[in-house]
Amino acid sequence: MSNDCCPTAATAAAAPAAARSANAARQSAWPLITVALGFVMAMLDVTVVNVALTHIQRSLSIQLAGLVWVVDGYTLTFAALLLVGGALANRFGARTVYMAGLALFIVASLLCGVAPSGNALIGARLLQGVGAALFMPSSLSLLSQAYPDNAVRIKVLGLWSAIVSVAAAMGPMVGGVLVASLGWRSIFWLNVPIGIVGLLLTRWCIAPSPRHAQALNPASHALGVTGLAALAFALIEGAPLGWRSAPIIAALSLAAIAIAAFVVRERRDATPVVPRALFHDSRFPAANAIGFLINLGAFGQLFLFSLFLQQARGTDAWHTGVDLLPLMAVFTVGNLLSSRITARWGARSPMLWGLLGSAVLSLLLAACGAQLPYGWFALGAALANFGVGIAVPAMTATVMHVAGQAHANIAAASLNANRQIGALIGVAAMGAVLHTVPSWPHALPITFGIIGLAYACAVLLVTRYIRLHA
Repeated sequence: MSNDCCPTAATAAAAPAAARSANAARQSAWPLITVALGFVMAMLDVTVVNVALTHIQRSLSIQLAGLVWVVDGYTLTFAALLLVGGALANRFGARTVYMAGLALFIVASLLCGVAPSGNALIGARLLQGVGAALFMPSSLSLLSQAYPDNAVRIKVLGLWSAIVSVAAAMGPMVGGVLVASLGWRSIFWLNVPIGIVGLLLTRWCIAPSPRHAQALNPASHALGVTGLAALAFALIEGAPLGWRSAPIIAALSLAAIAIAAFVVRERRDATPVVPRALFHDSRFPAANAIGFLINLGAFGQLFLFSLFLQQARGTDAWHTGVDLLPLMAVFTVGNLLSSRITARWGARSPMLWGLLGSAVLSLLLAACGAQLPYGWFALGAALANFGVGIAVPAMTATVMHVAGQAHANIAAASLNANRQIGALIGVAAMGAVLHTVPSWPHALPITFGIIGLAYACAVLLVTRYIRLHA
């Protein structure tokens, strides 16, 4: 690994874009390492907090709905503002927005680590999501900028995908180690030194990014954020406050109005948030819906298992991380196998058969999981996750194939936003069931029934809209 990237790139601002040292970038892994630091932090914060939930609950006296907000507060602002982050990166330059988002994420992580109450922690988690939404869309753009050679870029993106999968898989394990040794606040403090190193490396190793004319369309973004926030409030607080209570009815009404207005505006506006050309191919909306359903099931299951292990089985944070590791690692194995299946049989086959297996297994667990020994129960859940792991890369490849170079950035942001919304709703749905049916033997069939139905709906979308040789 070359050590001369940083001083070379530091002078890039004064050099013409065409004269930048492509050879240095081709030889160096520093840009990949630099951008990966931020991405890994964002991915870890989606999963790492799950193993600390019981400790946070005891320390800050948070009720179940509050725990859901701790997880979903981050996902809410992350999902709601991803498209905003992509638009800002185009308008003001990817490196500028990336560094601003990273700085905000560091501050928010520090606030999470010193939060004196549940409400303070939830507020800091919301702020974390804003920071992540700013720097995440810029990550792939910065990598493409740093590695202009197509062959090198393909290899780097392969390494990038592996890093993402490993970070997601290791999240519960990392959380378990930190909580067991240093307490739950350490999972947030860890972001501070890593983030500072990431900022410094970005300044030294990533060249300033070009700016592009971009209509921000604040009205559409505001409607989308309002609708999603109102829906999240209704789903999380519906069980505690009562589904027929005035606040929940008001929130659901606001969500319906805001989402309907967003759709109408997107259909009529001259500069929609997501280009209308993408919807001319039915695979694009179908794949986005599949991504939503996949994350609803996968992240709902992660939240469910984290609480089940700690509350029903009395497992401590360290052993919870250990138990969750194989459930998460199979996603990576499935991801690696998926590319070979796609190359041979196209994107439809891994999506169809992977999700079909996941749906069948999840519904079987819903039917008889409460009577199974934990080992068999966990094995069934892991195999379901393996099927999802096979489906995800094929789904992503479908979206990017439809988008082409012209719409690649906004298509990727749209898919990521929909997947994060799926995660938010999946966690909220699991929380609502557990609040209504606190008995684990009765709650498990319902929750895995929801997960299985989500995967089954995804199978129907693949069957209907994803063509054989897509």
